[in-house]
Amino acid sequence: MAVDMKRRLARGVAVIAIALGAGQLVQSMSGKAPAPRAAENQIDTKPKAIKRVAATDTAAVKPAPMVTLAAPAEAVPKPPVAASVTAPKAAETAPVAAQKPSLPEVATTPAAKAEAPLQAVAEACPVSLDLSAADNAMIAITLIAPCHANERVVLKHAGLTVTAKTTLTGALFADLPALEQNARVEVMFKDATLATAEIAVPDLAGMRRFAVQWQQDDAFQLHGFEDGSDFGGPGDVSAATPHQPIAGAPAKGGFMTLLGDATTDLPMLAQVYTYPETTTAKPEVVLEAAVTPATCGRELLGQTLQTSADAVKISDIALAMPECDAVGDYLVLKNLVPEMTIAAN
Repeated sequence: MAVDMKRRLARGVAVIAIALGAGQLVQSMSGKAPAPRAAENQIDTKPKAIKRVAATDTAAVKPAPMVTLAAPAEAVPKPPVAASVTAPKAAETAPVAAQKPSLPEVATTPAAKAEAPLQAVAEACPVSLDLSAADNAMIAITLIAPCHANERVVLKHAGLTVTAKTTLTGALFADLPALEQNARVEVMFKDATLATAEIAVPDLAGMRRFAVQWQQDDAFQLHGFEDGSDFGGPGDVSAATPHQPIAGAPAKGGFMTLLGDATTDLPMLAQVYTYPETTTAKPEVVLEAAVTPATCGRELLGQTLQTSADAVKISDIALAMPECDAVGDYLVLKNLVPEMTIAAN
């Protein structure tokens, strides 16, 4: 009897246990888990950031804004600051690019700054020097220099140096006797700048030239006596009777060319005697200096220039003039080709 009661009691306990287990199984299959377990699972799976926020207020764990803080990094939108930084950079780049052409002016060296005004002046004041070969081995000079108007200039060629003066428009038209077949002419302005040009003068091969040059009051007079002539004779080629050939025609004999502008400051003057190389009767070249109140009692200085096949021969002259009681007399230098002697007249 006692045994039968024990078996019944054990069977009842087993039925209760099975019933409880079946109920749990039904709830699991329905997808409804007990609320306490669901709450415990949510807390365990929250990120640490949520736990820090929930430390002060557990109710703050559930709102949606807290969930956005725990979103992955790539899901978080980029801060608007990034756009505001790149936009100004793009805006600043455009003005800098537009200013690039002016940067070289800011970064110019002192030498570049000094060259810029000079270049501007050169462009505003062009100088043109043209040479052309004229009859009888002459060089025709055409100078255009607008910024050197009415100015004293110096013409140089093979040791020959004379002064000239530009017009009111800065032009100059002059003729120089060529002393070299490959002629080079320089024009020096008041500011010491130079204009140069070259030209070939093949006609010089059939001619000989003798010149004398001086400054200011140190005056000389050159004569070429042809056909046995003397002072004042028909064959006396001098400043008084230059025997200049007709324009456009070759010279039949010797002729004198007077060079230099005596109206300029410190004038530099010259006389050039030209005669044919092939003439059988060589002319006599004579140089004289007049005794005047401006030349008496002092020394005259000058130079002679003589052409040859090789080069121009240049010789200095230092002539001691008589005292002023000899005013009206002349000192004459004869036999200048090939040598000099002094004679008094």
